[in-house]
Amino acid sequence: MKLGITPWDFTDRTARGLTEQARMAESFGYDSFWLPENHFNLNAIPDPLMLLAAVAAGTERIRLATTSYLLPLRNPLQAAEQVAVLDQLSEGRVTLGVGRGYASTMLKAFNVVPREKRKLFEWCLQTMQQAWSGEPVALREGDEPVTVDPLPVQKPHPPIWVAAFGPKALAQAGRLGLPYLASPVESLATLESNYARHTVAAIEAGHAELKIVPIMRTVFVAKNSSESTALRERIHQEAQKSGRLEEDASIDDWSIVGDEAYVRDKFAEYQERLRVSHLVATRLRIPGVDKTTLQRSVEKVAEIVGG
Repeated sequence: MKLGITPWDFTDRTARGLTEQARMAESFGYDSFWLPENHFNLNAIPDPLMLLAAVAAGTERIRLATTSYLLPLRNPLQAAEQVAVLDQLSEGRVTLGVGRGYASTMLKAFNVVPREKRKLFEWCLQTMQQAWSGEPVALREGDEPVTVDPLPVQKPHPPIWVAAFGPKALAQAGRLGLPYLASPVESLATLESNYARHTVAAIEAGHAELKIVPIMRTVFVAKNSSESTALRERIHQEAQKSGRLEEDASIDDWSIVGDEAYVRDKFAEYQERLRVSHLVATRLRIPGVDKTTLQRSVEKVAEIVGG
């Protein structure tokens, strides 16, 4: 199982601050460093590729990834160029997690009709893939085709994973033959159902069963049972405030928080039940937990997976 991580300290979003975290994760043995995309909220990250470009200069091996590069908001030719530039800067270390976006306010602010987001998503993705092939591309019939340069280092393009939430999005990801990047808040039982739905859609569309099974999870390794109990209660209370958890979900349904033995056992369970190939530790900004304690947990998670 390969291990990825999102930043655990978003108080410093300078190039230095993000690069220090990515470099530390790289030294611990993490395979990938991930950033989301979001707009118009406190501490928004509207341009993850720009931030990852800064991280590329200060790291050597760790892959640079997006959890949800929102395609319906973008001109596909410009998006193809920007992703290719990042792949060139990082010497072929990009993994592109793509999404549609779900907040109607955000979509409308970008002049996107919410009910058209899936159609726009697929059009944008297919146009980007065509552009990365080196073929001339025209966005509209009658336009003069253009050729994108530079092209990505990775051929035919960087790995593409689809962040999906809901039956239609899962079916679309499967039909496109792309790995499904699971939400960090859905229960393990729901993920089993989701992956089954995604696999059926892929096979029905003529694709081979996908071997890449990535998930995102809140992960924290506590020093002892008393620290674990206090943190689990605090984390679950904060998550309930968001309103995105499934009804009656316990903290064990959507996160991996406990002592070292517990975390090791949960990793084994996820691999057994879902055949997880990549786990991205995320939502690490835990109220009341200082940066040093978070870093200790980040290192311990890498030791558990590496061991």
